[in-house]
Amino acid sequence: MIDFTPTDEQTALIKNVRRFVRNEIMPVELDLDADCTTLPAAIHERLATQVDAMGMAHINVPVEYGGAGLDMVTQTLLAIEMTQHKAGLYAPCYNLFCQTALAQLYDGTDDQKERYLRPTLAGTKKGFFGLSESHGGSDPARAIRTIARRKGDDWMISGSKLWISGADCADYGLIFARTGDGRGGITAFIVDTDMPGFEVRRIVHTLRSTHPATEISLDEVLVPDANRIGEVGQGFAIAGERLNAQRIPYSAQCLGVAEAAHRMAINYAGIRETFGQPLAARGGIQWMLVENEIELRSARLVVLEAAAKADRGEPFRTEAAVAKIVATESAGRIVDRAMQIHGGLGVAKDLPLERWWRELRIRRIGEGPTEVQKYIIARELLGKVAA
Repeated sequence: MIDFTPTDEQTALIKNVRRFVRNEIMPVELDLDADCTTLPAAIHERLATQVDAMGMAHINVPVEYGGAGLDMVTQTLLAIEMTQHKAGLYAPCYNLFCQTALAQLYDGTDDQKERYLRPTLAGTKKGFFGLSESHGGSDPARAIRTIARRKGDDWMISGSKLWISGADCADYGLIFARTGDGRGGITAFIVDTDMPGFEVRRIVHTLRSTHPATEISLDEVLVPDANRIGEVGQGFAIAGERLNAQRIPYSAQCLGVAEAAHRMAINYAGIRETFGQPLAARGGIQWMLVENEIELRSARLVVLEAAAKADRGEPFRTEAAVAKIVATESAGRIVDRAMQIHGGLGVAKDLPLERWWRELRIRRIGEGPTEVQKYIIARELLGKVAA
């Protein structure tokens, strides 16, 4: 059995992050809009300087690119701490520690890394991930209809993408387009947003009113072959490998807000009195808290298991899918129970619970819906049976 007791080094890092969230992030949020998605520039710069002085900037970036290169288990433990504040799942705090550069750029050429990866890591460029389309974002291997055709030494790309985060404020995007049939017929391209024919068609407002998605169109966008990532037809493999890894910290972030919500519910149940007794004295409330505790512990273990397997260099596609399902579904239920225990206060913007609830509802869909993760797990199980 794997022992997930934090090492002395991990414990010190966790304490640093916890102290930073409680002493620096949470006080700032008191003066910001309840649905804020960014920190004011001056505050962000001050906090970024503090994080850098702590030696904890870019903890998820490989050492060769100037990051700390922490292992996945440590990143997971820290992600749980980084999101325990009001804007936790949008993560102004998380982004101070973790670089959100498109991971697929690590598979690029030296020229692509110089033109896109390093400027993104330095904060001078922003990118977006353009995989999903209206025809079926959960099954991109078959649903992608955006086409890339050869035009001399370049490529002509036409089509559209939907549910794309950040395209309205990006300098470039990673576009997956069809160059052939099936899974082996998808290729990845870097497309600059100022290229003729590229357009952010509209903002798509969702339940997460704080962070709308976009729809983009590509009308015969001429892209140089130097902007192709990997070989022709390798796009789906490039996307899938990195998406599997991203699901682990994505899941851990959900556990962070669930842990904070659970703690709030316990504290409130102890001080809130109804009919002469604290809520904590009532069996119905006790059971809700127990269910939260069980789900939180279980989810933490499966997420850490996926992280440990990734660190060992073993296949972890199934473990990442299990982690994504358990963490997002459990976190949603934990926050929902915490809201119920708080009563009317639970749905008020005075507390972060209602925002977390909205964010978590979307997380059950983002990075691959629960149903797709179940399909991944079932395919693995049935494959073993057949073998």
